[in-house]
Amino acid sequence: MSTAREPSDPRATLRAGLPDRYLTPDDIAEIFEVPTETVYQWRRKRTGPPGFRIGKYVRYDPADVRAYVDQRKALDTAA
Repeated sequence: MSTAREPSDPRATLRAGLPDRYLTPDDIAEIFEVPTETVYQWRRKRTGPPGFRIGKYVRYDPADVRAYVDQRKALDTAA
């Protein structure tokens, strides 16, 4: 007897606590609990996690976001 399995949601697959897919500005805003406009301001000021463009869309690599968080944590504990 086989049981039907629901297709897995790609957002549910985690790598180091982050989704195993490229993240959108909305994802970043949700992760950091800030407005999406703040994410765009970080990008303009080059102060947030590094993103890249795919055509007209901005995406973030989860590994880069993790490295950014680790860097911020290290700077915060060193101060």
